[in-house]
Amino acid sequence: MSADAFSTGWGEHNVDLALKTRVGKVTSLLGANGFVYDSPRDANGDGFTDIALAKRISVFDKLTLARPENRVASLAARYLYEDRWGGQMQWSPEFRGGDSLYAESIYTSRAEVISAYQLPIRGPQVMLSTSLNTHNQNSVYGTTVYKAQQNIAFGQLTAAHTAGHHHLLLGSALRFTYFDDNTPATATGDTLASKNAPQRIWLPGIFMQDELRFNSRHTLLLGLRYDHNSYHGSIFTPRLNYKFSPNDRQTFRLSMGNGYRVVNVFTEDHAALTGARTVVIRNSLRPERSYNANLNYQRLLPIGQSLLSFDASAFYTYFTNKITPDYTSDPTLLIYDNLRGHAVSRGLTLNADLTFGFPLTAILGVTALDVYQVSADASGQTRKQRQLLTERISGTFALSYRFAAAGLSVDYTGNVYGPMRLPLLGALDPRPASSPAFSIQNIQVTKRLGDKLEVYGGVKNLLNFRPTSAAIARAFDPFDKQVQFDAAGQPAATAENPNALTFDPSYVYASNQGIRGFLGLRYTVFGGQK
Repeated sequence: MSADAFSTGWGEHNVDLALKTRVGKVTSLLGANGFVYDSPRDANGDGFTDIALAKRISVFDKLTLARPENRVASLAARYLYEDRWGGQMQWSPEFRGGDSLYAESIYTSRAEVISAYQLPIRGPQVMLSTSLNTHNQNSVYGTTVYKAQQNIAFGQLTAAHTAGHHHLLLGSALRFTYFDDNTPATATGDTLASKNAPQRIWLPGIFMQDELRFNSRHTLLLGLRYDHNSYHGSIFTPRLNYKFSPNDRQTFRLSMGNGYRVVNVFTEDHAALTGARTVVIRNSLRPERSYNANLNYQRLLPIGQSLLSFDASAFYTYFTNKITPDYTSDPTLLIYDNLRGHAVSRGLTLNADLTFGFPLTAILGVTALDVYQVSADASGQTRKQRQLLTERISGTFALSYRFAAAGLSVDYTGNVYGPMRLPLLGALDPRPASSPAFSIQNIQVTKRLGDKLEVYGGVKNLLNFRPTSAAIARAFDPFDKQVQFDAAGQPAATAENPNALTFDPSYVYASNQGIRGFLGLRYTVFGGQK
């Protein structure tokens, strides 16, 4: 099958291509995507682009080999290149890295090869999975240049076997990560040295899992994993899942476990590189650890000719060694350190999917979220602080109606966000400390013209919502050339700068892109076998 989809909006163009062919026992699925958004806009008048401009191309191909007894054998490869930038409207590539005009410009190149092969042996199902990927980033944030190279090799061997009520899974894995960049994260520590000390992390691991089916109603899954990180030592991650189905319309699930995560500040949090703040890493960062529990209930409920699918979950995660950026202690610094205390993410989610007896489908969801951290302040007093840029309540909805006789469909979708706590630049910052509640809503109409051609179009951000407060402090002075600092290195209040602000783009909670239209074509060709 070959499919060609082209869509365009205000300055935005997107092309998707897909081709599925078969030659003998080999099936190929080839896909490509091209995206261009090259029309800078500044609706809020701050002199900066409302949304990042981008040129992106990606190619994907998966080869699947038909084997006896439906054994798995596949090889896939993908490549992505992207040139993305956002900044002052007058910026162009010749200003990259200079202090005349501010922009954040990122060149990204990624390549990956993935394979899966089921060994031709009787008895247990033995699977070998491998992957190789490389990621190169060349980026500039104002005058800050960040370059990084990451290569990862991964291999995993698993054996699955069913014995009576037990479904067993045993496995071993090995991951090697090479990472090098031009930050202190890979520095040698020798101020006279001209070379970095790239990270070379070996992560061998073994794991086992037993899914025990007592009967059609009760299932218990027990798992244990052991990894050894060459930097951080031994790591155990157990987990438990229990499933109870009193009948075919109700299901309860309980899951518990723990995990760990090694954080690289510069690759995972670009706020460390943006703006005029100085990045401070207080100590050698230790891996984050988490302990989590989730209780889920699903119910199918016929209502006349309609069917209601209901889903509710309660979740709780407890973090130690949590790494979060500190924006508030010092407006000139961005401080990273392991939390001396703990962090919690807990909440409830409710989702309902209603299919009517006529061609209308409605999906509604709401999430109540409480994310906070507990730590000791400078005086030793314990305090609880809500996480920045995280809403306490959010919702989503989707309404779809099909006019089958006319080959027409209408989709109305949206999200609703509650207020978020926002990062301010000190006590004199005049911007609100909390965002307003807001909603982003979209509508799309699709018309089928025969069996192969579809035309679609619509409007994004129907309510034309954009943040009303200035998202970027002192956007007119991105390099703080006009800011005066006191003896302690803090910005001073002056006649030109009465609120003692510095340039800072971290006060962002929603896109500045307002209402916009789009139009597209989708053409499908069904091909035969060779």
